[in-house]
Amino acid sequence: MEDFNSWKDLLNPEFYIKMGGFWLILFIIFAETGLFVGFFLPGDSLLFISGIYAVEIIRETFGSTGSDFLDTTILATAVAIAAIIGNEVGYFFGRRAGESLYKKEDTFLFKKKYLYQAHDFFEKNGALAIIMARFLPVVRTFTPIVAGIVKMDKKAFLRDNIIGGILWSFILIFAGHYLDKLFLDQFGIDLKKKLELIIIVIVLVTTVPVIIKFLFGAPKENPKLEDEVLDDLIDKEKE
Repeated sequence: MEDFNSWKDLLNPEFYIKMGGFWLILFIIFAETGLFVGFFLPGDSLLFISGIYAVEIIRETFGSTGSDFLDTTILATAVAIAAIIGNEVGYFFGRRAGESLYKKEDTFLFKKKYLYQAHDFFEKNGALAIIMARFLPVVRTFTPIVAGIVKMDKKAFLRDNIIGGILWSFILIFAGHYLDKLFLDQFGIDLKKKLELIIIVIVLVTTVPVIIKFLFGAPKENPKLEDEVLDDLIDKEKE
């Protein structure tokens, strides 16, 4: 089992894989949306690197099936289920908590600005936001909560949640597994020895577009934004 050496380990996907394996991976994926405090967890890179270790993870947990494809499918399916359940919990919490979340003071684990960013993202992209948000760090943590707050139709949310969870988990886990095999077979490069570089690339690919949008997108200097959001929520409660 991997020992905890520093807080940097919390941002290192390989640390979670070696420390807790299959079950810890599922908990982290669930926590990222289900507990809404997991926005700092390495979701995308965790899935990609889990794909690289898919055979080892399944073998250590259940015993090998003898098939790389089946082992990877089992892992991706389990992760998809954890991600879907996490989103459903976040959605339920949003419906129950409602406007009180917008009045909650910031804490170390809760940042209200992320809630507003997710609200803007949801309002702009509608139901498709549930699927798109899966591939955006931070946004995916708060989007299901916002969907619950604005009382998105339960069946529509579940449908989009299932689609997004399956796409996210299968794309990243299978990409990690088969790119590792491709690089090893074709170029003699073992991606397990390049994990730090992989993590940096994934973080850049997933976060840079979001950062650029917030830095260079159309400015939103509207001091009444929070009040307007709250008024909308109150109106929905009365409907």
